[in-house]
Amino acid sequence: MAETIGILTAGGDSPGLNAAIRAVGKAAQKTYGMHVIGFRDGFRGLMHDQSIRLDSQSLAGIITKGGTILGTSRDKVHKMPVGDGRKMDMRPLMKQVVERHGLTALVALGGGGTVKNAARLAEVGIPILVLPKTIDNDVCCTDTTFGFDTALSIATEAIDRLHSTAHSHHRIVVVETMGHRTGWLALGAGLAGGADVILIPEIPYQIEPVAEAILHRKASGSPFSIVAISEGAMTVEAAAEYRRLKTALSEAATPEDRQAAKTALAAFDEQQAVATRDLAKALEERTKLESRVTILGHVQRGGTPSAADRLLATRLGTACADYIAEGVRGVMIAARGEGTEPIPLEEVAGKRKTVPLDHAWISSARHIGLCLGD
Repeated sequence: MAETIGILTAGGDSPGLNAAIRAVGKAAQKTYGMHVIGFRDGFRGLMHDQSIRLDSQSLAGIITKGGTILGTSRDKVHKMPVGDGRKMDMRPLMKQVVERHGLTALVALGGGGTVKNAARLAEVGIPILVLPKTIDNDVCCTDTTFGFDTALSIATEAIDRLHSTAHSHHRIVVVETMGHRTGWLALGAGLAGGADVILIPEIPYQIEPVAEAILHRKASGSPFSIVAISEGAMTVEAAAEYRRLKTALSEAATPEDRQAAKTALAAFDEQQAVATRDLAKALEERTKLESRVTILGHVQRGGTPSAADRLLATRLGTACADYIAEGVRGVMIAARGEGTEPIPLEEVAGKRKTVPLDHAWISSARHIGLCLGD
């Protein structure tokens, strides 16, 4: 009998998901004669067995579409809400669904959280593989993730457009990108878009050097500046407090201590949610230049995926079908140059790819005189 495989998408939506679904499905069907089904709304749909057949007709024409035709959700498979306030381990139920359909492989498309969920499902014997997607580019052990190139282009175009209004009104424009505590998106878009200041989580910043850089531009005849900042960027003081709170959480000796640490971290995150606006206000006070904040938000995830993301998703998806046919399970399919490599889930789960301080993009930023806040 022909093998049957399943596909689901989990976590935040990302450009290129449909291209990846299409690639896995078409390669599995046309090259290996497999049957393919999809599960709606991520791991929650797997739990409820909300399955649909993914045939050639349902996969046709989706490569250009943003979002995901399967829908998505954010759930932890071992702590899933069940409607009465409780959270339960739903992995045994999910395994029953996999066995009921006779799946020889389940393909999950997602980021860091999806990798952790997949590793937990592998622990109970579910034959799972992961394709790495996220606009943040922070998944460990892969050159890049699909979704990042599209988001980078959108953020760069936004910075391009903000130059004219900043120049016309002699303003400071602070542009906040997504990033999930990593600076890939802000750094790349800031460089490509010609920002004057780039602030990323990997380099805690001080406000005074940023203000001085803007004042220097003003004195040199450029009475406007573009500041690109990642949503996870912090001042030196805030970064130190964050490390202290994370240490307190990891070293909590009792449930009460752990809950207190979680509460303190939640309060800290609430304060950081307005950090970009606080920065703009502080820069306005120090430079006497009017400042405006633009938070790009979810627009970075939307729309048609770029050609690069479609190609990457297609390459990873077709390789995934090859690995399934070879009997490979319990891995993430990583991009390696123009090739791929199956990385065991336990080597990826719980790790994050941050911007190395000696990365070529940081070196280039410093060489052309950009301020990084340090």
